[in-house]
Amino acid sequence: MAVALASSWQIGSVSIANRVVVAPMAGVTNAAFRVICKGYGAGLVVCEMISDRGIMYHNQKTLAMMTVDPREHPMSIQIYGGSKETLVQAAQFVDQQTTADIIDINLGCPVNKVVRTDAGAKWLLDPAKVYEMVAAVTDAVHKPVTVKMRTGWDSRHLYAVDNALAAERAGASAVAMHGRTRQQKFQGQADWSILKQVADALTIPFIGNGDVQTPADAERMLTTVGADAVMMGRAVQGNPWILRQTTHYLATGELLAPPSPLAKLQMAQHLLHQLVDVKGEAVGCFEFRQQVSYYLKGIPRSTRPKVALMSADTSAAMDAIIDRFSEQLATYLATKAVK
Repeated sequence: MAVALASSWQIGSVSIANRVVVAPMAGVTNAAFRVICKGYGAGLVVCEMISDRGIMYHNQKTLAMMTVDPREHPMSIQIYGGSKETLVQAAQFVDQQTTADIIDINLGCPVNKVVRTDAGAKWLLDPAKVYEMVAAVTDAVHKPVTVKMRTGWDSRHLYAVDNALAAERAGASAVAMHGRTRQQKFQGQADWSILKQVADALTIPFIGNGDVQTPADAERMLTTVGADAVMMGRAVQGNPWILRQTTHYLATGELLAPPSPLAKLQMAQHLLHQLVDVKGEAVGCFEFRQQVSYYLKGIPRSTRPKVALMSADTSAAMDAIIDRFSEQLATYLATKAVK
């Protein structure tokens, strides 16, 4: 069983080395973070969602979000929009002007500002629109097209199987589904029973998402739900090591030890350097401040360095804070071990 769970698979013509996919997360899955995830073993990484209109109007910030590092292949760029014309234009831009391997369409974003534009999760109410929009995109591009959706709009509008089959009929090469409704957002539990229904109905690859927090969860998503791959999102924030644990567990059945507090600080420092390399000093430091809390979570005596990092505005200052805290933490942990 371990060999099958660790084997490569395909999305269209794109070969993916293992069954672990990092979910698109707004403000998180930029090129720097994706490269780190690849280094820790992710088979596929997905860019944070990008507005079709931002692409159409050649917004410079939007175009910068589509930077693809050679080290992150295979990777996917996710787009969203409510107009067929603008969505197709955006898909064609990704197809022709970027080195992305896959184009992903967002059908599940629950936030109001996206839904109000008839985009994201709004599609979940109408399988016919899913078919129409996905078909328009697949007809217009050469790269494989995938969709990411939720189980439904709310508990009364659960069209998970119908929507997934509509995407398949429209030419999608794979479907990813989060096991919550739009109404749930990230509250409550993901409904894996619905995910299983979708997995059983599709003939194209199915990627299961929602409440995958551990390597054992990933194994259950593949074996119990019957997904072809498992998508991990929030569990990876501040802990890319979970990707190595998961790929290793699926291949061998062995659970690697979690990272030490000092190793987590090294991961945080690695992210800082990657962000500055990709985004420049000012933006890189700003985005690092948004992420550093995830890396410090659970580390003893981290309150003061966290406050200091939130006030620091250069990577040199941040490096100095992390280095100093690492020394203090090493001494503290050594003293505690002796006792």
